[in-house]
Amino acid sequence: MINRAIIIVLDSFGVGETPDANEYGDVGSNTLEGIYYNSKLNIPNMKKLGLYNIQGIKIAEKENQPIGIYGKAAEKSKGKNSPVGHWEIAGFINEKPFKTYYNGFPKELLDEISKRGNIKGFICNKKGSGTDFLKQYGEESIKLNMPIVYTSADSVFQIAAHENMMPVSELHKLCRIARNVIDEKGYGIGTVIARPFIGTNNDNFVRTYNRKDFEAEDFGKTMLDVFIENNKKVLAIGKIEDLFSGRGITRAIHTSGNTDGINKTIEEIKNSSEDLIFVNLVDFDMLYGHRNNIEGYRNALEEFDSKLPEIINALNENDILILTADHGNDPSTPSTDHSREYIPILIYGKKLKRNVDIGIRETYADISATVLDLFEMPKLSGTSFKNSII
Repeated sequence: MINRAIIIVLDSFGVGETPDANEYGDVGSNTLEGIYYNSKLNIPNMKKLGLYNIQGIKIAEKENQPIGIYGKAAEKSKGKNSPVGHWEIAGFINEKPFKTYYNGFPKELLDEISKRGNIKGFICNKKGSGTDFLKQYGEESIKLNMPIVYTSADSVFQIAAHENMMPVSELHKLCRIARNVIDEKGYGIGTVIARPFIGTNNDNFVRTYNRKDFEAEDFGKTMLDVFIENNKKVLAIGKIEDLFSGRGITRAIHTSGNTDGINKTIEEIKNSSEDLIFVNLVDFDMLYGHRNNIEGYRNALEEFDSKLPEIINALNENDILILTADHGNDPSTPSTDHSREYIPILIYGKKLKRNVDIGIRETYADISATVLDLFEMPKLSGTSFKNSII
């Protein structure tokens, strides 16, 4: 009955702390409620699908007769970043945590990358906010002709360089070198991220959409691989191609923010021939969650919600639409890092049931288990809720 699946990840749109949030320093985090209770959030279309009816959400605006299927899922993987979140949605549970370097990266690692990349070296080498580091080190980076390297609460190796100092192609090349060194030497870092920026001084430096992620490639089999093995086509929109290192993807479209991603998603729903469309909308996390920008996050949610009817109207009779997230990033807390939260699951299809509560799922992988079940392909992990929705 279902012959196409569209999965849209609202990057970082968590719906409340998970039972193990204390292990990650995230007790009290709730991205949805943090925005709702600190702004005038108005998202009637997600509400209509059943967002506020999800168990445990303390928002009084319940929908009497939701038109969608709704629930939430906890994360089984070790970590709380985008790669492991997306991998788990796609059926691979990462049980070995990546390493973090809160006191900076070892000198020998930076020296080796500098040598292979033919650069003088790096500055900064601290844990913290990338936007703060641009204000502190941007001018120095240009003056010394040395990129900024930094990390966060996640297992990330981030390299920032002004686009006039180091062209984007050269920064991407340097990040590939860093990825290779990290993997060869066993440093266990999950993601290398290129962070190009522009501007004239520390007061107006801004990061651009020429960001690129270079993931560790030792993750296991995912739903995307299964689709390809069964002669199905997979379209990746946004940073999905980076998150899966290009594996299991037939065609990829990169985007310059949420608005572009939403518009391209609508266009592809109307016109594409792929069997799976997998979308990431990054601005929620990159521009608003990490910067504790409640109003910006609210506006981005309202923009997406305003386009949701157009997304739904573009669906074919045999499509399934799944809205979800990959982790939390509560802008109302002091932290600027990701948070260990449940992710929402909102589902709509013209031939699917309505007003169904699929409850609290034990793993994000229940999403891929259900999609694979609907396509009559073997699941990888998780529990399918197919029989509850058709």
